[in-house]
Amino acid sequence: MVGMRDVARKAGVSLSTVSLVVNSNGYVSDEMRVRVESAMKELSYVPNELARNLYHGRTNTVGVIMPTVQHPFFATLLGSLQKALYKRGLNTMLCTTADMESGEEHYVGMLQRHMMDAIIMGAHTSHGQNYWTSIRRPIVAFDRYLGDGIPSVGSDHEQGGELAAMMFALSGARHVVLLGGPRSRFHDLAQTHGGPNASDDASHELTSFPSVRYQIALEDTLDSAGIRHDYIEIDDLAKMQEFENAARSVLERFPDVDAIVAPDLAAALCVQEAMRRGFVVPSSLQILAYDGTFVTDTAGLRVTSILQGFDAIAERIAMRTVEQIERYQSEASSNAHTSSSGSTIAGSDGDNETISDPEAGRIGDLIPMKVKIGATTLWNDAIHELLDGSRPQTD
Repeated sequence: MVGMRDVARKAGVSLSTVSLVVNSNGYVSDEMRVRVESAMKELSYVPNELARNLYHGRTNTVGVIMPTVQHPFFATLLGSLQKALYKRGLNTMLCTTADMESGEEHYVGMLQRHMMDAIIMGAHTSHGQNYWTSIRRPIVAFDRYLGDGIPSVGSDHEQGGELAAMMFALSGARHVVLLGGPRSRFHDLAQTHGGPNASDDASHELTSFPSVRYQIALEDTLDSAGIRHDYIEIDDLAKMQEFENAARSVLERFPDVDAIVAPDLAAALCVQEAMRRGFVVPSSLQILAYDGTFVTDTAGLRVTSILQGFDAIAERIAMRTVEQIERYQSEASSNAHTSSSGSTIAGSDGDNETISDPEAGRIGDLIPMKVKIGATTLWNDAIHELLDGSRPQTD
């Protein structure tokens, strides 16, 4: 096996010069660099990535925890996230909690043993805030609140819920049925502030499930408009059969329904089921999807959807992840984390639990929602005027 000593002999330079070139951690003249790189190429020398990572104290690997990749939303987001991380020199290690019973704890253990640089948490967790803030390593939350000081990125679901309700109200809908996950599984953190979509309204308890904020905003806006609404639960959002059952159920249980809002897959199946039963979409039944993945183009009609900006979300998550990693490394190397500094992150060493910017963990980064125009909802001047402020996507 070719080693650095072989490269040094071939290039006629010292071993330390080869090390500087390989690790990019010091000055080397252009002439020396060319000689070393030419020798590496001629000898087919491949640097030991593990050794280089140990030298720099980095793995360049980020653990991404998602519920499943079988759901179109998470599959689409993961694709965008992998690209955003790769652009920043980071590799992705995926954990799906639906397939790994203790995957969450396993990844946290890997992070604490420095086997990865950070965790992006995008799945429901049964652990409370104290668990996550005690990990004291770089963590970024997606679409949920894990605790003060842990950056949180997510869509502006309150805006999305209000958009959906206003579109139906302006189109004259009288009875809206919502399809979504079981409300009994919503995980309340029993606080009135914090996380993406946090509200100052004490009646809206914080939850780690983002859909709660969307549904609350949707239902509140429908109530204000005097529009009847009902809710159908989808027990398992990872199973196709559950979506098919929900699509049939909504039309059987509520024959007077004239508007449906549902996750993409359920919305697409509702379009197909409605057309099979003789409904004229959208004149007699409007159907609106929430997420805006590729599934909305597979129903026979392009389904109008409230679109989550997958690329924008991924870019912001990746940016926050890099910030957390760099901040952790800086504080670890300089021992700047002291009781007098008043600063830490989820990834910091030490016992001080104060944070330099508590609002950063509470407010989070909200990515605006858009409307992907389709053929399954009614349109009029008032709706187009409403959407002018949300920059509808038409391509």
